Amino acid sequence: MKYTTEDGFPYYYNLVKNIDCKPLFSSLSTFTFLNSINEEKSTYRYAPNKWNIKQIVGHITDHERIKISRAFLMSRNELVQLWGYNQNFLVDNSRFEELTLQQLRTDFLNVRKASISFVEALSESQLRIKGMAQHYEVTLENFLKSIIGHEMHHINIIKERYI
Repeated sequence: MKYTTEDGFPYYYNLVKNIDCKPLFSSLSTFTFLNSINEEKSTYRYAPNKWNIKQIVGHITDHERIKISRAFLMSRNELVQLWGYNQNFLVDNSRFEELTLQQLRTDFLNVRKASISFVEALSESQLRIKGMAQHYEVTLENFLKSIIGHEMHHINIIKERYI
């Protein structure tokens, strides 16, 4: 079955499903790529009403913050519904366009460092804990993989439509 972004979890998970969870978070490829984008290019929109690159970077960072906090609760056996959120509302109410791309990259890297610290400390049994993402039963490991799948999705869009 082919999933779309509207399917949420399974779409993002399928982008990385055959890669081990912990190395996914440790990869620096996204940061290397983002460092190649200059400030002028960061405000580009490929179409009206589409986010610019700075907003995408901010969104990826917001997404990781939100999902890691839910993964933390799941790792502690907290029965939590891994619900979605209104991404447009969060971006519309952010300061992403006022910040420099460098500030947004630094924030993203800081969030990633915290995520790595959390993910590296998880045991194999914690990675097998199950929860619900929308109507899909998922393991913590697969939920974590979907965070990086989401990032990969947006980086691919930047490469295809912005650069």
